[in-house]
Amino acid sequence: MAEYEQNGQMGQIEVICGSMFCGKTEELIRRIKRAIIIHQKVILFKPKKDNRFSKNEIVSHSGIKIKSLVINKASEILELVGDAQVVGIDEAQFFSNELVKVCQILARKGKRVII
Repeated sequence: MAEYEQNGQMGQIEVICGSMFCGKTEELIRRIKRAIIIHQKVILFKPKKDNRFSKNEIVSHSGIKIKSLVINKASEILELVGDAQVVGIDEAQFFSNELVKVCQILARKGKRVII
């Protein structure tokens, strides 16, 4: 986890990593649901390339689902994030290296980024 502070706002980047079928997406959904429970504003993104289980939902291999916005490139996140406090991004490998900069920008704005 990397933490960023700017103008008194603290943001962070949480990276969920592991091998295939180890539960990364399920962990992302779990963290997002916890943020929803405590009434934080959340937004979720998935790459358009990932249409295996659903076009507009993030879906774990065990069938857990949550609505998400579908985007073509990482820079779209900056345009769509609005006032969300927590930003979830699934299947990072489908995005270009631009995603790193986008996550850093979000964290510097005080967002919690879970990827």
